[in-house]
Amino acid sequence: MLEVTGIEKRYRGRTILKNVSFRANPRECIGIVGGNGCGKTTLLSILAGIRKPDRGSIRIDGQEALGRHRLLEEKIAYVPQENPLIPELTAFDNYRLWFRGKRREMERDLECGVGHVLGVDRFLKTQAGRLSGGEKKRLSIAAALSGRADILILDEPGASLDIVCKTDICDYLSNYSKNGGTVIITSHEECELALCSRMLF
Repeated sequence: MLEVTGIEKRYRGRTILKNVSFRANPRECIGIVGGNGCGKTTLLSILAGIRKPDRGSIRIDGQEALGRHRLLEEKIAYVPQENPLIPELTAFDNYRLWFRGKRREMERDLECGVGHVLGVDRFLKTQAGRLSGGEKKRLSIAAALSGRADILILDEPGASLDIVCKTDICDYLSNYSKNGGTVIITSHEECELALCSRMLF
């Protein structure tokens, strides 16, 4: 379980996040919604350990997670809005770079795991810079989940994707939460918001 308590963040004297508190349980998908510039991306990056809050607490299964990078890496998979792929490398080399596990585990993942489910095995030889937006998103999600994290955090995963890719990703997220995972998502996409058991504005 993820418990977020009193998270606050200021930039240049402006309060971006003030007293943000919520709980996210296994098998739950939570949507973070709001207007542009309200702090959604900032909040997700704090939850993932990318940014530090000015105040507050983040507990995972009762353990304080702020400042504990190993715990965050073990428990949380984060897919930012901007893909982290290196365009000059192939999809396979990017996957190998980001994959958290041994080579054999990666090969098995591409044969029957999340890499296979998301179709990453179909474009492994293609340079990342030549992949479509949907292929890049599939690859980013698969790489993020290679550590078998309990909590998946996604920032606008369906932005600029075609309807087939959006549907595939929504199906995957639905199965992920049904199988015990926790999903926290920012989105303007109807199919993604329909997955959410709760919305936080």
